[in-house]
Amino acid sequence: MKKILITGVNSYVGNSLERWLSSYPEKYTIETISLRDDSWKDKSFSGFDVVFHVAGIAHVSSDPEMEELYYRVNRDLTVDVAKKSKDENVKQFIFMSSIIVYGDSSSDERIIDRETRPNPSNFYGNSKLQAEEGIKPLESNNFKIVIIRPPMIYGKDSKGNYHRLANLARKSPVFPNIENKRSMLHIDNLCEFVRLMIENEESGLFFPQNKEYVKTSEMVRLIADSHGKKIKLTKAFNPLLVLMGLKIGLINKVFGNLVYADSLSEYKNNYRVRDLKESIIVTESRD
Repeated sequence: MKKILITGVNSYVGNSLERWLSSYPEKYTIETISLRDDSWKDKSFSGFDVVFHVAGIAHVSSDPEMEELYYRVNRDLTVDVAKKSKDENVKQFIFMSSIIVYGDSSSDERIIDRETRPNPSNFYGNSKLQAEEGIKPLESNNFKIVIIRPPMIYGKDSKGNYHRLANLARKSPVFPNIENKRSMLHIDNLCEFVRLMIENEESGLFFPQNKEYVKTSEMVRLIADSHGKKIKLTKAFNPLLVLMGLKIGLINKVFGNLVYADSLSEYKNNYRVRDLKESIIVTESRD
């Protein structure tokens, strides 16, 4: 029986992992803790095998007034929690970083491989990268550190760009048909990957992703299909969107290219429990 502490009471990823691991009551016990004030410092971490650290600011902001908060929460808090975990004999620390440490998506093909160096384009990405760099020196034979750099995560009740695309798919009769490729990660695939990290007592840097790359227009079509709705994919808007994409960040986020090389995401155990089509059906279901 492994005892796991999840930081971040209202975290989408943290809550999803808790539900996922509850299917293995004979293997794992889970507790969650809020880090919104300093009361967490008084809680003993002794006896926990794993700390899964997901508490942090998840959305990207360009507001310069937010910069200090990003570094305080995403970097400094991560290092403080990792130090406490080590000091109190936790065996494994799992940190959720992000593909954002490599910068933004691109209108051209962009494939991240082992040789690609991180190059954050905003203080959200930089705060995640600095958190990674801050916890790495803590690793030892008795304190294993797992750093996960997932691409865009989606699933039932997820927010962000997927939520916006799903709304469009349900309401719009047409959608731009632009050729692009993105790495994405369904929440169930992520949760199974984290479970394997715990089960196999891993350490290191990992890049999980769905087996299939995602073309934005194809994902929108699958979302529409799951609701019994037909949507027309058209290239009529492509010239305008290409022009706008150079100036509007949201266009680039939706239709840009950003993928991990397949080899980066291979693992000795299968964690891809859902393919793309099934993941959309599960995400869009009403149950």
